[in-house]
Amino acid sequence: MKTKSYFTPVLILLACFTFFAGVVPAQAATKEERVRFSRRNLGGPRLGITVIAGDNELSRRLDAENIGKQISQFGWHFEHQIIPDGGGPQFVVQFTPLIGGVEYGKVIPGATLAMGIRFPNGYEFGLGPNITLTKGDGPPTALVVGVGKTFNYGGVSIPLNLVYTTNPDGNRVSFIIGYAIARD
Repeated sequence: MKTKSYFTPVLILLACFTFFAGVVPAQAATKEERVRFSRRNLGGPRLGITVIAGDNELSRRLDAENIGKQISQFGWHFEHQIIPDGGGPQFVVQFTPLIGGVEYGKVIPGATLAMGIRFPNGYEFGLGPNITLTKGDGPPTALVVGVGKTFNYGGVSIPLNLVYTTNPDGNRVSFIIGYAIARD
């Protein structure tokens, strides 16, 4: 049995954090103040594509089901933000259920729960668990690491995200786009 290291996604996450932390200007506090926070809901539709990387157990299992290595994704993104009133990064918790494989006449349900940070310039990253419901020994779980940028236009947010999902059966890369209208 081949063992696989999960150290690589942790390094990716640390590199993203180091990069994005350098993008946000530091704010010096002259006196200790109580920080106030606002909350926002940025749920909305999502669509994208997932590509299965390499020849592995996951790609062989999909091939046996007559499903290719490129899979469409459609779903809804539930997101809640905690935003410091004085500015700074937004703390984000998001849940995204998706249905994939409709172009193959199949329904592959999956869901991700990610926690992350979105900086004032729109760059974001997050990390969390993923579960995909498939035939077999049980639902395979995976670790998700995502990076992206959210563009804001008059109260409408348009996120572009690149997501790396790792599992011993095989890795996946997804590009997800959507929109959300801010609701307090």
